[in-house]
Amino acid sequence: MGVAATYRIVSNPVVGDQNSRLKVLFAGESQTNPLHRIGPKVVNYYLLHHILSGRGRFRMGETDAELGQGDSFLICPGQLFHYVSDENAPWRYRWVAFTGTGSDELVREAGLRLESPVAHTGRSAVPGDSCRAVFEALRERSASASLAASGHLHLLLASLREAAAGGTPAPSRPDTHSEELARQVIGYLSTQYAEPITIEGMAETLGYNRAYLSRMFKQHAGVSPATFLAKLRVDRGRLLLRERPELTVEQVASSVGFQDALYFSKQFRRWYGQSPTAYRMTVGDALNPMNT
Repeated sequence: MGVAATYRIVSNPVVGDQNSRLKVLFAGESQTNPLHRIGPKVVNYYLLHHILSGRGRFRMGETDAELGQGDSFLICPGQLFHYVSDENAPWRYRWVAFTGTGSDELVREAGLRLESPVAHTGRSAVPGDSCRAVFEALRERSASASLAASGHLHLLLASLREAAAGGTPAPSRPDTHSEELARQVIGYLSTQYAEPITIEGMAETLGYNRAYLSRMFKQHAGVSPATFLAKLRVDRGRLLLRERPELTVEQVASSVGFQDALYFSKQFRRWYGQSPTAYRMTVGDALNPMNT
């Protein structure tokens, strides 16, 4: 007797915001029927699937692959795609749809592209847990739901990047408490990153011991709260460097929560391999080719 088919989906409660750098549109989970087929069709957003169990075939562009547990596949905007679940072991998967002005860049940073839209993450539970966390964040329909969902999507893409680089994504076990704690931390940091917050202060506000909070968050997310906060601040600073050329590097650093511009530059170089000034010059040349 086969497993009963299921289908759950939730959309982002925040409407509008079409020019945001990254916006999660919806997320879901499904146990598919045997030979469940989608397409050939096109969509105008990114749609990332992570396979929890079962087998199936995915086709897009030059990619034609048999995929199973631990694999993720990315459907790109405007690209004709088709996928079908196996007859005897149909897929169970989770998915996240997203868009935004920075989505192309984030996808590239995750090691995915049209020519290579598949990631193999082995037995790691991180991608599946992150997909579920996006779903739960949207389902709460809170004021910070969209930001929290975007934070979890960053963690999902980071886990795929580690897999693409040959690393071993940090293990994570399904745990309702740790998932709830991670959602609280991401929601807190995503809304207050520009303030002079500390991990100790956040732990006190959320009602947890600092060591316990850090350990549980890292177990679930694969990075410490401090690392997540630093990367979040750097990413927001990078956006300001590109979109607000009138701001000095010191002003950008202060705007995203770094009290020391030199430390901001150090963190920026750590994550992106160049200084904020060099990045801004590169972006300026790209936007103004007549200057080159």
